[in-house]
Amino acid sequence: MDPTLIGFILYLVIILVVGLTTLRLTHTLSDYLLAGRKLGVWVVTLSERASGESAWLLIGLPGMALASGFSAFWTAIGCVTGIMFSWIVISKRLRLTSEKYNALTIPGFFEARFQDKSHLLRIVAIVIIIFFFTAYVAAQFLAAGKVLHITFGLSPIIGMLIGALIIVAYTIMGGFFAVAWTDLFQGLIMLFTLVALPVVILSELGGLGEMTSGIAAVSGTLVSMTEGKSGWAAISIVLGGLGVGLGYMGQPHLVTRFMSIKNPDDLRKGTVIAGIWATGAFLGAVMIGLAAIAKFGSNDLIATLGLSDAEQIMPYMVQMFFPAWMAGILISGAIAAMMSTADSQLIVSTSAVSEDIYHQLINKNANQKKLLLISRVTTLLIGSVALLLALTAEQLVYWMVLFAWAGLGSAFGPPLLLSLWWKKVSKAGVVSGMIVGTVVVVVWYYVPVLKDNLYEIIPGFFASLITTVLVSLFSRMRDK
Repeated sequence: MDPTLIGFILYLVIILVVGLTTLRLTHTLSDYLLAGRKLGVWVVTLSERASGESAWLLIGLPGMALASGFSAFWTAIGCVTGIMFSWIVISKRLRLTSEKYNALTIPGFFEARFQDKSHLLRIVAIVIIIFFFTAYVAAQFLAAGKVLHITFGLSPIIGMLIGALIIVAYTIMGGFFAVAWTDLFQGLIMLFTLVALPVVILSELGGLGEMTSGIAAVSGTLVSMTEGKSGWAAISIVLGGLGVGLGYMGQPHLVTRFMSIKNPDDLRKGTVIAGIWATGAFLGAVMIGLAAIAKFGSNDLIATLGLSDAEQIMPYMVQMFFPAWMAGILISGAIAAMMSTADSQLIVSTSAVSEDIYHQLINKNANQKKLLLISRVTTLLIGSVALLLALTAEQLVYWMVLFAWAGLGSAFGPPLLLSLWWKKVSKAGVVSGMIVGTVVVVVWYYVPVLKDNLYEIIPGFFASLITTVLVSLFSRMRDK
């Protein structure tokens, strides 16, 4: 049997064993959705980091660096900055406040925070979560198809089916416990892959200087932080990269990690761990794409290497530079990235239906056994819809993820930040901010002249922030 396949199968067995083990720990809806707020700092931190980056980090970002060169560093800088801001400013206050209101979900937190008996905040948040998360999960399934296709020669469709089946299976079994503990393992594999691969390639190339010279020989624009552009085009590249970091504080599948930790004081230690992980992972992801340019000496590597698109470069390079048995483990890093995000998003989407809709709005007296059954069925249904979307998708993983990321970050980031830190924020301000942020992102994304000039999270985020502030002030003046 192929050693690469052996390594991959071993990885899958470990993941499924975790799912079966955590099945016996899941007895209530709180367990399924938030692990009963019993998780330790290492599990929470590595789970948040693994869930935060998805296949976009292992597949999309190296592909972007391959295509655009040094300008990809702006995205890495923006992401690391956004991660640290979320951990420092959001984590502890959300953990304490959500427990105070006995909130298991972000929609539930908003409703409790503003004593919204009309359920408007909850409903608006649910619609936004399901809309964007379905596309987000689909992007992860699409990435699975690409990785398994380039690694084992499976058709992309079969690869998507395999990835979807495994993720949905262990998520249904163990809920948040399974998701968090598998993320711990997946986060370590992701970091190892992103650090080990560029180190090996750079060693062969002769170091950073030789790599840079090799890239410059292909094209001078590839070693420019603005791709050789000037004026607004250059500013747009910088802002677009840095703007990705704005999304972290508004991702429900990430901020719920803060809510699940057992000891809130451990979040300070988690901040340090998250910072180290993020710096190594993002630097490594960009370096993989850059090293590929220097290694092969072509700005048309897709055609040169026979790849269908730039996002296949990571698994291709792993197979080239590592023994087959180790390649199987490292390629599992890409699958881990996809799984660790998709499972978290499935849990959040499930919570929107089982907790926010059924339990809170339809049947408040439902017993825990029934709620668990509804949660598991919901996980299966949402996973199936996302798989169908992935099978019909024509976009690259990079752009599908960035669209969903922008929508969630704009809709929830500013309202959550202000709800935690600003006493004057109002229910009307929060619901207006969520709606405006979502609408601006969707409109911006589908108008080519806007999308081509600036990443949609920037106008979406600040439109949401300004709207939340102005409507909150206006509603308070009106109520006086």
